[in-house]
Amino acid sequence: MKKLLFLLAGACLVTGVFAQNGEKKKPASPPAAVSKTVKSGVTISINYSQPSVKGRTIGKDVEPKDGTVWRAGANKTTLFEISKDVAVEGKSLPAGKYGLHVLTNDGSWTFIFSKKWDQWGTEYNEADDALRVTVKSKKPAKFSEALTYTIGNNGRVALLWGDHEAGFTVK
Repeated sequence: MKKLLFLLAGACLVTGVFAQNGEKKKPASPPAAVSKTVKSGVTISINYSQPSVKGRTIGKDVEPKDGTVWRAGANKTTLFEISKDVAVEGKSLPAGKYGLHVLTNDGSWTFIFSKKWDQWGTEYNEADDALRVTVKSKKPAKFSEALTYTIGNNGRVALLWGDHEAGFTVK
């Protein structure tokens, strides 16, 4: 009986944090994922944690901040996975898993695909880069309170957060 109680107590600790009234608290940056097989036949998957703007200013109060590499999400490094060899913005990227990072500079966003994908978010080493592509950001059609990734049928991957949108095309 003691073993059963011990296992149940451990399960409660592992599955979540509970408020005093017994309700499960929602994480500040909950996990999210998007996956799609696009026209070219490649499956693109992105697993990330979804921070919210909460009245803060992106680039000033929260990342991405110019000149600082950001994990392109919260908590663990954002995981970007492709099922086949592809071209990202015309540059080759072999099939596999990558840590997705972002480096901004005055409206330009550099998406960094790191060979190190299973790590805590702020861990980054340029020597592990598999690919970098630089694109211009734009103002999205509507404000996105929570960081959101989308994948279009044409292979267009977009990061939407607050009043920022940046993305790249996978072919």
